[in-house]
Amino acid sequence: MATPVTFWINDRLIETEAPDGMLVLDYLRKNRFLTGTKEGCKEGDCGACSIVLGELKDGAVRYQPVTSCLVPLGEMHGRHVVSIEGLNLKTKLNPVQQAMVDRCGSQCGFCTPGFIVSMCWYMMASGDEEPTLKGFQRAFSGNLCRCTGYTSINRASEDLVAQFGSGGQLEYIWKADDRIQALSDAGLLPAYFTEMADRLAAIEPIEEERHDQAADAEFFVAGGTDLYVQRGEELPRSNVKILNRHPEMKGITRDDDAGVFRVGALTTFEEFGQHPEIQAIIPRMDHYLFLIASLPLRIRATLAGNIINASPIGDMTNLLLALDTTLVFHDGSAERKVEMKNFFKGYKVFDKKPNEIMTELLIPIPEEGTKIHWEKVSKRKCLDISTVCSGAKLRVSDDGIIEEASLTVGGVAAVPLWLKETGQFLVGKTLDADTVRAGLAVAHTEMSPISDVRGSAEYKRLLAHQLLSAHFTELYPDRVSFDALMAG
Repeated sequence: MATPVTFWINDRLIETEAPDGMLVLDYLRKNRFLTGTKEGCKEGDCGACSIVLGELKDGAVRYQPVTSCLVPLGEMHGRHVVSIEGLNLKTKLNPVQQAMVDRCGSQCGFCTPGFIVSMCWYMMASGDEEPTLKGFQRAFSGNLCRCTGYTSINRASEDLVAQFGSGGQLEYIWKADDRIQALSDAGLLPAYFTEMADRLAAIEPIEEERHDQAADAEFFVAGGTDLYVQRGEELPRSNVKILNRHPEMKGITRDDDAGVFRVGALTTFEEFGQHPEIQAIIPRMDHYLFLIASLPLRIRATLAGNIINASPIGDMTNLLLALDTTLVFHDGSAERKVEMKNFFKGYKVFDKKPNEIMTELLIPIPEEGTKIHWEKVSKRKCLDISTVCSGAKLRVSDDGIIEEASLTVGGVAAVPLWLKETGQFLVGKTLDADTVRAGLAVAHTEMSPISDVRGSAEYKRLLAHQLLSAHFTELYPDRVSFDALMAG
């Protein structure tokens, strides 16, 4: 039997013993008849089922946009679920709805609730100093529309930027210290939002067993971004363990004594990519995130989940592999560490015991002068699975000697591939076009691509060659130019 879950849906307190593994999407539509949340792809790709999810942190409610087709009901305890119905005003349209009407931002209308939810989240919770079209586009990056071509939706966003931005009549709301309170006071957001912090604080937390003491669990659910796609029909009927009830498995801290960043296994892509310490060592991390997935998926997908999924083309997996990450496992009584470069043994086969759970990732703090880079090619530029991806951690001395070379390629072997022999070949050599060409030749001996729906083996080998080349031409253009590489 599921643990009773208490949470708020819009302005209604919910207490339910529905299965922990049931999707929030299904609960909204089938149990609460809130059918404004649409069922589209049920894979997190289309955004028709978008909701805003609120969580109490440091006395305030922090809201995030998520796709309800990937979120387990058991995770909702103590949270605030906002569907499209919860954003409606009694006597008028809210500002986002009005802008969409004025600009004809809806045609068939199926995707429209999801767009409005995502855009309302940007209005409510954005940290941007000024509203921007780019900000709105980031907010609805996980929402797909087949009808409008997005032009009318962009125009609606521009209207909102004009209203709430500098010089706009509602600029004072955007500048307010508490924007949700200001929106509510102006009658632009339902008043119940201002009471939600106290309402969530009144919900007693669930006394949860330790994350490593659930031997009877059939599934361990973290972000669910792959598990629900692959086995979603089984989860409501199964004994699931909701890992996100364990905040001790989240967060990033710098441990200078150990020389590592300690990263909780449940840290999401977005939390990892937006952390100041991570951005300091990977300056282009925000761009990489944009290529990897939409905002709602990045908010859900966890680092450990991406690794345990063990896909050869896991985007974050190949980056973490290049960073020389060590994985920490617990079995309830003992801790075990596994270097990620030794973790993958074969296709979907890895060094993890049945009773173990990954709790932490240890990422070495890069030495001064280290540069980190990541590349990806997919059929679509964004929001698509990689055909080939590649990560690099390189360090070159002032006189041009390669001191460190950790290179990975995804999509050219049965596992995420760490190029051990290539790195060993490069270290100690002078960085120039001849060295890189020789290193690429070694790299090809470590690859074994196969043809599949994403491309032929020959095509993948070519992509890997180009992406590995890009690490050097992008990071050290004064020493290795693309033209020089091609001339050899």
